[in-house]
Amino acid sequence: MRFLRVILVLTVAVSATACSKFKSYDGPEVTQIVVQKSQRRMYLLHNQEVLKSYDIGLGFAPEGHKQIEGDGKTPEGMYFIDRRNPNSNYHLSIGISYPNPVDRMAAADLGKSPGGDIFIHGRPWKDRKGGRDWTAGCIAVTNREMEDIYAMVRNGTPISIAP
Repeated sequence: MRFLRVILVLTVAVSATACSKFKSYDGPEVTQIVVQKSQRRMYLLHNQEVLKSYDIGLGFAPEGHKQIEGDGKTPEGMYFIDRRNPNSNYHLSIGISYPNPVDRMAAADLGKSPGGDIFIHGRPWKDRKGGRDWTAGCIAVTNREMEDIYAMVRNGTPISIAP
């Protein structure tokens, strides 16, 4: 009986670990993220070597650089990963440092807010049929891919977002 109890406890522990959205990563450091909006591709690089690549979804108005809050565009330019949200409504998410000072000034010149809260994130069940470009300006991947990205990418990692 005691043996069966030990086996049951071990099985439950292994199952709980296997179902966790928090993975570990011990491979080469991700030194840069490159996003090609027109190709709907994102690359995680170690120096010049592509470690992983992903199909992505963008903002609901994907053409052009994000200028103001609510425009549905994904920013273009050089940013960095500046925060993490393990409790995201979008499974997991890592923040992009938009808006930078140039973005703020450009929006101010228009008398508008630049917006913010731009993330790389997964896809919640409620948005499962939202089409390819469905976010408010973020970069979307599958939840399983987001688990890998969350484990691999550290705060401070540069991200280049090209048209």
